[in-house]
Amino acid sequence: MPAESKFVEKIKKHWEIQKNWQLLFPFLGVIVLAYSSYKLSLLFIKDENVLINLLISAILFYILLKLTLLLFNKLENKWKVNYKWEMINIFLVFAITGSSSIFISRPIIKLIGITKENLNPFLYWIFYIIIGFIFYQISLVLIGWLFGQFKFFWTFEKKMLTRLGFKRFLKE
Repeated sequence: MPAESKFVEKIKKHWEIQKNWQLLFPFLGVIVLAYSSYKLSLLFIKDENVLINLLISAILFYILLKLTLLLFNKLENKWKVNYKWEMINIFLVFAITGSSSIFISRPIIKLIGITKENLNPFLYWIFYIIIGFIFYQISLVLIGWLFGQFKFFWTFEKKMLTRLGFKRFLKE
């Protein structure tokens, strides 16, 4: 068996992957983690030197990978998923939802006419967070559905809204 095939088989076994299309999730997870590491390195180092940014990115990638795997181990039993690869799927949904809610909130705030210039900065950020939170709740379920995890995210959403005091709005 070629070395690549053994590597893929090892990944399939570790993440409990039954079908080849499910390999997409570990692949996407690594890509998203690498991109996040690179973007974070740009925050720390304003230097134009690509090698320094790549070195910092590699260090951040390693740290984030270890942190992510630690979170997987802690949440695996709590979240009650059937397969380990679904954990990656869920983490991707959280990442996409968090980022997209920020991108959606900006134009909505501008459309309403709220800016830092015409409103107290403290109030501006409160409105920004509230609008982002609303779109986060909606997009969490929608993006979860797109990734095949509707049941998990609908249950997660109901728990979150119940904890925030919105239980009376949730009909079973």
